[in-house]
Amino acid sequence: QVQLVESGGGLLQAGGSLRLSCAASGSISSINVMGWYRQAPGKQRDLVATSASSGKTNYADSVKGRFTISRDNAKNTVYLQMNSLKPEDTAVYYCNYFSVLPSIRHYWGQGTQVTVSS
Repeated sequence: QVQLVESGGGLLQAGGSLRLSCAASGSISSINVMGWYRQAPGKQRDLVATSASSGKTNYADSVKGRFTISRDNAKNTVYLQMNSLKPEDTAVYYCNYFSVLPSIRHYWGQGTQVTVSS
């Protein structure tokens, strides 16, 4: 089992910045992908950004140049720095953990609300 605890959500105005954190604990594989997804009301959950233990990162086109994902492997924590926030960034942000060794495992955090007002 892997537990994910998110923090850092909140309410802010457009143009502002926010940093989300997700700390993982439990049976963590040294080879994994951690990332962030978001879900706005009435919409599906979409990829925001992912960070692999190899160092490779991936971003949704809508956040490229504004959001930065980073990780501290020693702390098993992944961060999402969000700059130049827009009202359309409003959503519940979910942390995600994925690994394939020794078996395929996929976990979600409880979610943290980010609300951007215009």
